[in-house]
Parts: sequence; structure tokens; C-alpha cells
Amino acid sequence: MNKSQAPHPLKQRLGGRNLYLVGMMASGKSSTGRPLAEQLSYGFVDTDAVIEQLAGQPIPKIFSEEGEEGFRAMESQVLSAIGQRHSLVVATGGGMVSKPENWGVLHQGIVIWLNPGREELLRRLHADSSNRPLLQTEDPEATFDCLFAERLPLYTEADLHVEVGVEEPDGIALKIIEFLPQLLSPPVKMNG
Repeated sequence: MNKSQAPHPLKQRLGGRNLYLVGMMASGKSSTGRPLAEQLSYGFVDTDAVIEQLAGQPIPKIFSEEGEEGFRAMESQVLSAIGQRHSLVVATGGGMVSKPENWGVLHQGIVIWLNPGREELLRRLHADSSNRPLLQTEDPEATFDCLFAERLPLYTEADLHVEVGVEEPDGIALKIIEFLPQLLSPPVKMNG
């Protein structure tokens, strides 16, 4: 985007609300978040990258030393800090939705679920399984199916559900921008 270009008309309508991208691991939250932020003249934050920076080590190492509970506690602290800021597109970790306290922060913004579907997720994860601590089991596919079944009802709480196919991240970002106005209807005026 040319820096002298006017901000996207949606930026003003969003009123600084953060956009939180949720979805299973490998659903494209980080790769979609960058072009989405650029299109809206928003900042971009990847919660996993922030956690790695704060901990000074990669997520698989955090999992091995702190366990999933330790990681989830760090994740909630990072989300809480990010929630104090505005005008951000935030790529969250796949399990961010699993802690009820995180929803208090998520619902202050707009929650967007990226869902490539089970087969595409498994294809992507097969290519990148070593960086996925929760899949370091004897049967990664069964583990994935369990996680997906647990998280699916939580993902459906999102404000916007985006089916993701083979589009490039830029195309997915444009699709999100196309759907956002439906979530931004003018506020209802209350008499009183």
C-alpha cells in the first residue's frame, strides 16, 4: 500500500476496535493478518511471536518447560496487554479461545474465525508438524481431531466465520474486508 494513500473507509467505522483472528493451528491467521492490517492501516500483532519474544524462547520449548497450562497463562497475559491497545489486527494462538477469561478481551473487538476445514488443516500441519507441540503424540491426526472437536463450539462464537479455501492471504483479507460492514451496522439510538 502506498503510504500517501487515504486510509480504508472501514477504518473510521471500526472506531479503533481490534480485529482478533481465531482458528485452529495452520488456519492462516498470521499470514492473513498482515495484509488485512495493511489494507485497514491497522497495526499487526501475532500473540505467539510476542510470547516467544517475552519468554526468549520458541513456543515448543515453552511447552516442554512450562507445560500447556504455563503457556496458556502467558497467552492470557499477552492478550490482556494487547487488549489495552486499539486499531490492531491480532493473530491469536489456536487455543486462545479455550480459556473463558480470554473471551472478555476478544469480545471487546471483532472476532473472526478462519476455517480452512479439517482436510486442508491436516495437509498444512503435515508439512509443519515439528513446530506444533500439541501434535507431538503417537497419533497426531487423532490428537488434532480431539482438539478440533473441543474448540469447534468455541470458534463458532466468533462474530464472523470465514471459510478459507486455497486463496492467497491477500484474497482472504479482502474477503474479510468485504464482510466487515455487515457487522458494523449503525448503533441503535436508545430513548431515555
